[in-house]
Amino acid sequence: GKSDFSTSMDALQGELPNCGSVVLVASWFGDDQRCCNCLIKPKVEQQGVDPRLMPWAVSGQNRANAARVPLLDGAPVYGGTPTDASIVEAIQSMQARGLKPVFYPFILMEQMAGNSLLDPYSAEIGQGILPWRGRITSSLAPGVDGGPDGTAAAVAEVATFMGDAVVADFVINGRTVDYLGSEDWGYRRFILHYAHLCLAAGGVDAFCIGSEMRGLTQIRGPGNTFPAVAALRALAADVRAILGPNCKISYAADWTEYHGYQPIGTNDKFFHLDPLWADPNIDFIGVDNYMPLADWRDGDGHADQDAGSVYDLDYLRANISGGEGFDWYYPTPEARDAQRRVPITDGDGEQWVWRYKDLKGWWSNPHHDRIAGVRQAAASDWIAGSKPFWFTEFGCAAIDKGANQPNKFLDPKSSESRLPYYSNGRQDELMQMQYIKAMNSFLRDATNNPLATELGDYMVAIDRMHEWSCDARPY
Repeated sequence: GKSDFSTSMDALQGELPNCGSVVLVASWFGDDQRCCNCLIKPKVEQQGVDPRLMPWAVSGQNRANAARVPLLDGAPVYGGTPTDASIVEAIQSMQARGLKPVFYPFILMEQMAGNSLLDPYSAEIGQGILPWRGRITSSLAPGVDGGPDGTAAAVAEVATFMGDAVVADFVINGRTVDYLGSEDWGYRRFILHYAHLCLAAGGVDAFCIGSEMRGLTQIRGPGNTFPAVAALRALAADVRAILGPNCKISYAADWTEYHGYQPIGTNDKFFHLDPLWADPNIDFIGVDNYMPLADWRDGDGHADQDAGSVYDLDYLRANISGGEGFDWYYPTPEARDAQRRVPITDGDGEQWVWRYKDLKGWWSNPHHDRIAGVRQAAASDWIAGSKPFWFTEFGCAAIDKGANQPNKFLDPKSSESRLPYYSNGRQDELMQMQYIKAMNSFLRDATNNPLATELGDYMVAIDRMHEWSCDARPY
């Protein structure tokens, strides 16, 4: 019979024959939300049995000496890291099928209930259970008393997370990659390993150097510098040296991260990722897009009831460049419950600065930081309209009122598990389908998604909108 991967790809192409660009995910595991303590390692589900024809080997580790993923009630909480040879075969299979593989290294966090790790967001013992990678931050998060934000110590913590691995530490050995450097489980080892493995497979169409590391990219050094952004630029240059000029390289930013950083309780807005977006080694603006397309409530009397239904495509489309995050915001949970909407305004007439949904405004204008609300005279390095957006992820859970909060999901094992706002938790595949229809139809209209002739592409590359997700386990 066929492998799970081949069966899954057959199903994908049978159901979605026009699909051309496919994100291929491989995970290593992080063990601490404090970047200076976090090790990133490949792990296995079990150490006892190894296939004879394809033994597990990743970055110089074998099944016997690799660490195991955590267990809950005797069962692994995650699937383990795929063996290198299976990644090579998957890439080559995708290429043979006429697909464009986008390689997407992914950090899964492994903290379990009852852990004794210091929570950098509360300064108390006990980090969240199986948390989001976007919560990796400094030893104490920005805004927590006594934290290193804005100091040289924060720069040092980011450097520790990144580690010291260099391109010359890696050697391709058939269908695996060996690591010859010093003992180092930093982030650079993770990314450079997979860049070399993609090279061993014959290359990929695109490569992401990371995703959704919002807490890390927002760490500041002295003088409002952002050391993780500088580190990602260095990593992009190294990946370019490995994969060459024809591979498209970027970072997949969270939808709350791509446009800039507004420290809580301030009138500051830093376009902190602009040095990365403007870097010559970055080919596109990667966004994991889970922006809300609805503010729906049960019953009568709510603000959006004239739309008739949360499934109405005109309603959903109107909230792609409108509604929450564009026209207005909720300053408090109480305001959300009462639907007391506060308009988004700007004293300099640049409302797009504060609108995370305003892709066109962000893309088509120069960017000027705001410090204490004051527009700075010097623009950032971003050149308006210079690179397209790719949705490295987008989608909506198949759940009641999923469009209210598409980034939420149910996982009883994780402290991140949440229902979307005002959802009853029931499965709702129509909600998911209407969300995807709305996004696709809206962005296929050139009024909403202009063609940039100098790029030879649309503002949002419609052939690079990657719906999350297709499971490689078909059964």
